[in-house]
Amino acid sequence: MSAIRSEQPCPEPSALSKLIEAADASGNPFSATTLQTLHNLQHQHLWTSLQIHDISTALEASETPSKSPITSSPDDTTLTLISGIPPHRVYTHPDEQLYMLEQGLREDDLKPERLFVIPTAQGQAWSLRRIAAVFDAMSDVQADETAGDGNTAKAEQLVKYYERREKARKTTEWGGKRVLLAMVDKGMGGEGTVVYYVVQEGEVKPRQN
Repeated sequence: MSAIRSEQPCPEPSALSKLIEAADASGNPFSATTLQTLHNLQHQHLWTSLQIHDISTALEASETPSKSPITSSPDDTTLTLISGIPPHRVYTHPDEQLYMLEQGLREDDLKPERLFVIPTAQGQAWSLRRIAAVFDAMSDVQADETAGDGNTAKAEQLVKYYERREKARKTTEWGGKRVLLAMVDKGMGGEGTVVYYVVQEGEVKPRQN
């Protein structure tokens, strides 16, 4: 009795695999992590106007992370940030939230804001000094602002809000710089899940329930 073998066609590469291959990043795990995070932001979280920025952190040799084929970049003093515009706000400082309530404003009334993301892999070593270096380097990052205007029906309140926000940014009254730390699960058996953590510069005032 002869066995009948059926040839199963090879599955098509995923959209993410095609993106990494097209960018010639399949041999560079660090670049592949960046593209995987960007793909996740665009298709899973519906971010728009996505951009990639290379920044120099000017870290001392003792502060560079341990070498790893998964988590190290070709130059450990150079990091990559992703910036984009999320469909809704990720975080609002409690004092800013209170001011918005006093002005009768909601988040939908405001124009979208660009947010920066640090793409990382699970197990990648980070220190407070390395995070601080990212915040310092962010001042030199130029991002193309393509977000549209907010609700013009509350123009007077919005003018007051943006003036107040500009003042609060200079004094860090509503918090300092803010990024998202994107962590991709690339360990043994990892399915590529991306988890995002809000990371803020300086002390953060706790929310009052």
